[in-house]
Amino acid sequence: MDQIKSIKISKDMTVTNLVKQMSTAGFGARKIGIANGIANKMFSKEDCNVFLGLAGAMVPAGMKQIIIDLINSKKINVLVTTGANLTHDLIEALGEEHFHCDTWNDEEFNKKGYDRIYNVLMKNKVYEKLENFFEKNWEELKSTNNIKDLIQKIGELLPEDSNSIIKACQKNNIPIYCPALADSGIGLMIWGRLASGKEIKIDAFEDMKEIIDTAWTSKTKGVIYIGGGTPKNFIQQSLQFSSGADYGIQITTDSPAGGGSSGAPLEEGKSWGKLKQDAEFVDVNCDATIALPLIFANTLD
Repeated sequence: MDQIKSIKISKDMTVTNLVKQMSTAGFGARKIGIANGIANKMFSKEDCNVFLGLAGAMVPAGMKQIIIDLINSKKINVLVTTGANLTHDLIEALGEEHFHCDTWNDEEFNKKGYDRIYNVLMKNKVYEKLENFFEKNWEELKSTNNIKDLIQKIGELLPEDSNSIIKACQKNNIPIYCPALADSGIGLMIWGRLASGKEIKIDAFEDMKEIIDTAWTSKTKGVIYIGGGTPKNFIQQSLQFSSGADYGIQITTDSPAGGGSSGAPLEEGKSWGKLKQDAEFVDVNCDATIALPLIFANTLD
């Protein structure tokens, strides 16, 4: 057995040094240190395709740049995310912002035109800019055949200097899958065009074939799940056809007792063939806005 070591805080300590010490501590700190080690292993293997499942509303919470840096440094090969993350990413790419909100009166916010996401605020008027974007570019967007291609086309339409997850993936030729795109502001914008008589034909099932092909042909596979939900399950079911993942990191605050995907520990995936029997993996039970920067800080050094 390895001895527990107490964390020593020192002046000018780097995040890398802190996380290294956390791996020799106990409880949640050790989980973050272990996750960092697994991340470094999967990122260092040239034949390892890394699937990132990004749930929740990480963009409003200020996690966007970490994801962009992982994409630009070629650490991620496949991104599966929620329509919410894509919507907020596009909103910021179009020049809008999110704001701090440490106290609130939701009735007043509604009167003043603000939408609250826990302790983050957004102007409701951002949807006008979003609507204008889809109206202006509809002719190009309607020619896409599946959700992945639609998102890629949105990336192409954004300015080259856009600091955006969508743009970063488009420039680096990394596919973005969003199986529940209709459940978002972008989905509402597309529905709005359809309701006004415009047409678009999207095969919502074609993306499943593509992600299964990627999983099937990947010699080594790593998975990172932030928040679980639909993005996690979309990746998980593709792994059933390919002997499972070799490496796994899950960050969640959910409990397994409810039986939902977000709270299901990675080990449960072994029964489905979604995780290899000898895989290296860790479940980090922590707010993703705390764990995400710590786990991936030194992988981007």
